[in-house]
Amino acid sequence: MDIKKVAVIGAGTMGSGIAQVFASKNYSVVLMDTEQGFIDRGLKNINNSLDRLIKKNTITRDQYNSILKNISTLTDLDSIPGDIDLVIEAVVENKSVKMSIYNKLHSLLPEKTIFTSNTSSISITELGSGTRPDRFIGMHFMNPVPLMQLVEIIRGYATSDSTFSTIKQLSIELGKTPVEVFDYPGFVANRILMPMINEAIYSLFEGVASAEDIDTVMKLGMNHPMGPLTLADFIGLDVCLAIMEVLYTGFNDSKYRPCPLLKKMVAAGKLGRKSKEGFFKYN
Repeated sequence: MDIKKVAVIGAGTMGSGIAQVFASKNYSVVLMDTEQGFIDRGLKNINNSLDRLIKKNTITRDQYNSILKNISTLTDLDSIPGDIDLVIEAVVENKSVKMSIYNKLHSLLPEKTIFTSNTSSISITELGSGTRPDRFIGMHFMNPVPLMQLVEIIRGYATSDSTFSTIKQLSIELGKTPVEVFDYPGFVANRILMPMINEAIYSLFEGVASAEDIDTVMKLGMNHPMGPLTLADFIGLDVCLAIMEVLYTGFNDSKYRPCPLLKKMVAAGKLGRKSKEGFFKYN
């Protein structure tokens, strides 16, 4: 299938990054969210990202303008163009919210349109079960999307070979490295990453070491580019908790039990960088 026009649902950090990557490769992109304020913030993220690329001489001013021209916006799902070839959903990590979007889009878009989700942990089989399971697939980008090379391509139980091949080739055309992953909780990236972050939080919770020292051990001892607690703040503690709960429920195994400190911090609104405070404080 020839992909030409893409709809990105959700203009947050991930959605705006995905829109930028597609627009940079000359795809026509419709960036959608529920409020104009969210759209404006997403466009600001894209502008800031492109400004940094100009300063690094990675792109020219003409390329900057061309990328922005490839992006249009919408706040009303009912107004989505009927010629969309690919939908990429990048909204909050909540199964019911995601499925309500797919159910609505299923009636608005032709059967040929492929549905994908950028979910970091929720079952692709479940998300696609009520719409078009053979043309439903996971496309999990890494943050920050314009810079990170990996895309996890997650096959649901009924995902067709042709859908998988289309999305794999598309990922390569975007300049990414696609990795085939099958549909189990957390896939690969977060099944490995999140328990490590959760264990770092337990180490802080149990008084093993300070937040700064835990991060220093992992940076200098394991050669990680940033410590697990800094990374948790970057991801968002609410997102970390949501993924840990998916792992805990999906495997029914106590090794995935979210740390009580993580749950308490999310309840208190200490979500990391986006709330200016998590394990560390941010100006």
